[in-house]
Amino acid sequence: MWRNYLTVGLRSLLKSRTYAAINILGLATGMAACLIILLFVRNELTFDAWLPEAERTFQFQTYYTDPNSGERDNLQMAPYVAQAALKKDFPQIAAAVHLLTAGPVVLRNGEASEISDMKYVDGPVFDVLDLPLAKGDPRTALAKPGDMVLTESEAQRRFGDQNPMGQTLTLISRGMSADYRVTGVLKDLPKASHLKISMLARYDPVSYWADTPDFLRQYGWQSGWVYVRLKPGADVAAINAQLPQWEKRNIPDEFFGGRRLNQGDDMDFALVNVRDVHLGHAQGGSMSPGNDRRSIITFAIVAVLILGMACVNFVNLATARASQRAREVALRKVLGANRRQLILQFIGESVLMSAVAMLVALALTELLLPLVSQFLGADLTLHYFGSDGLILPILGLVLVVGVAGGAYPAFYLSRFQPARVLKANKSAADAEGSGRLRSALVVAQFAVSIGLIICTALVYAQTLYARHSDPGYRREGLIQISGISRRQLAPVMDTIVREIEKVDGVVATGRTTIGIDTKNNTNAGVIVPGRENPMNMGVYQVDTKFFDTMGIRLLAGRPFDINRPIDDSYRPIPQDPAAERAFAARGANAVINELAVQRLGFRSPQEAIGKQVRMGLVQDEFGGSVPVTIIGVVQNSRFRSVRDPMDAIFFFYDRARHNEMLVRYSGDPAAVLARIEAVWKRLAPEVPFSAKFGDDIVRDLYHAEEARAQAFAAFALLAVIVGCLGLFGLSAFTAQRRTKEIGIRKVLGASTLRIVQLLVWQFSRPVLIANLIAWPVAWWVMRDWLNGFDARITLTPLPFLLAGGLALLIAVATIGAHSFRVARTNPIHALRYE
Repeated sequence: MWRNYLTVGLRSLLKSRTYAAINILGLATGMAACLIILLFVRNELTFDAWLPEAERTFQFQTYYTDPNSGERDNLQMAPYVAQAALKKDFPQIAAAVHLLTAGPVVLRNGEASEISDMKYVDGPVFDVLDLPLAKGDPRTALAKPGDMVLTESEAQRRFGDQNPMGQTLTLISRGMSADYRVTGVLKDLPKASHLKISMLARYDPVSYWADTPDFLRQYGWQSGWVYVRLKPGADVAAINAQLPQWEKRNIPDEFFGGRRLNQGDDMDFALVNVRDVHLGHAQGGSMSPGNDRRSIITFAIVAVLILGMACVNFVNLATARASQRAREVALRKVLGANRRQLILQFIGESVLMSAVAMLVALALTELLLPLVSQFLGADLTLHYFGSDGLILPILGLVLVVGVAGGAYPAFYLSRFQPARVLKANKSAADAEGSGRLRSALVVAQFAVSIGLIICTALVYAQTLYARHSDPGYRREGLIQISGISRRQLAPVMDTIVREIEKVDGVVATGRTTIGIDTKNNTNAGVIVPGRENPMNMGVYQVDTKFFDTMGIRLLAGRPFDINRPIDDSYRPIPQDPAAERAFAARGANAVINELAVQRLGFRSPQEAIGKQVRMGLVQDEFGGSVPVTIIGVVQNSRFRSVRDPMDAIFFFYDRARHNEMLVRYSGDPAAVLARIEAVWKRLAPEVPFSAKFGDDIVRDLYHAEEARAQAFAAFALLAVIVGCLGLFGLSAFTAQRRTKEIGIRKVLGASTLRIVQLLVWQFSRPVLIANLIAWPVAWWVMRDWLNGFDARITLTPLPFLLAGGLALLIAVATIGAHSFRVARTNPIHALRYE
């Protein structure tokens, strides 16, 4: 019996090659898209699952809430001091370690180089993070300060084919030089990890932070990550529930302007399992870019929708060609076949077609997966067997698609009555309700396609807006040079600036502690007369040429003047108590931005000029609050992503303490950059030159949004292709069924154009109805997505109308040529049909 079913199924496919090709191609496209997307989803959901003891390993995260604006800043980082306090109060913690982000200069054989993704550790990190070692013993690899481990890639870069074990590298950081001995080699970490590490070096925090001891004891300092491993059986939920009380016990009160403050009032903490970090809601201060569960769920839904559209094609085409199988069904029933046997036969044919489509889909997946992996920056691999093998899901998908796509046609075809079908004038081609079902399914298909086209258009439009909207400064013609805060540069920094200003093509230079997409955040409390509670605002240092170099407009007051000593807020490092007290006594001048004017309660920039506030710029022991006079107001400038809220900023002039240098240039960018680099290497050969064009920084900043737009464009294209395949096949069968009607209409005088309009309208109507479904759903989804941006485009009817028009145009183009060919058929041949 089964052999007979298989023979009949194969004959049916070979007999209707167009029907089989459309169905197999549509199903294969949907299955391939589904497999690729689900591989990506699995990759995202299994981040850091490879880490041994991952279920007991947690990251300690910090969540800030601005009491004035209500804005939240969720960080993966945590204060250094929290590590000891956690171990003291929670015996469930077996081990803890702090990883400090750093970018030291690396010296080897007198040659200086940079290193990215390097971390200092303050303890035996392998007791917490069981990272895989290719060489060395995890018990001793980072046992004492001065020990270092490198990844295999970094070891190859530094030492080539030499054995790195026992080799020495010199690290220069914060002006201090120290030798480190390689005691282990890490295997390169998988891409599916939130950890981004090229080097780990054991250091002594007390000596490293000797000139800034507040880092070790204050909860407001965030410059690293705290990881803990719990003892077996420990309940992390119970620990998290006790953290609010833990804050009250450990975070001390402070006094600012006579008011009691506590840094814990605006903070919350949580232990988050390392497997949940990548998709967690804390993405600030991350080692590597994360994702969010909503995006992953969206991708999974799109995969199911595309596959569902392919199944819809199968149902539509199977019911549309019912007339070709009606007499077969009737004769089988007359010869003794029961309905159950017929259902099994048709579902078997559907599963057979699904299996053939899966073979094509697997071939497509194998061909496209390397390209998709490169585009997504992920290691997506398709294994059929083993712990991560997909053979069972693949077989399950074949059965699910086969049964889901073939169930309705099977029950529909098997219900035909032999007596009715075998009458000379009955074909059972139009069973009651089948036309309405097909129309409903076409509507659903195009609703999905239109929705994806709208999403693509809006994501792309938002990306363009983010990249090209006015940031409050002149973005073009800027070079940003990083690393100028290195202390070995201090003696020559002014000389470097003067020499760069002499370079042909350089128009202006400015130095600052905030640049284009710099990751640092520095805040201080501000007390406004008449207000009870202080507010936090950004505090950044600039030189007197920064605003002119950036093209930031002055709205009121005056800029900083190098000839006015009161404008200079410089204090030496390490801290000089006498200088700190003198600064607190004399006060400082500041230039603020428009948002700070609003937050401070002034009605206009001009009203803010000359007003004085008090700010927590020095420690309590040196006076606490400093009187700050507002001398100027500049326009708002967006230095970070449009996703991040705009900063309310106090700018202070400091002649020496800066992180970035901005260079305004004209002429050939590459030539100017090369000349600047030559000056740098001549004056500071021991410090690597690190510079980027402003446009390149902004492009990288919105790479994720651009990739999302391209992904949605690919999804929309696949949905349209699958929908058009089904629409083409459906229109072909419908035109074939109406051949006699078309012939009669032509005999009665209908023109070719009129008949084309008749056929086109039949399939255009479902597309128009699909807009009524797609528009509100797309509006709701995209409004929610756009609300995640601080600056965003306005939702207008234009993308919705364009998407609907494009879908209609595609539908008309798909069926128009076929309808024109059918309409031009000689009516004599049409009337001889049937």
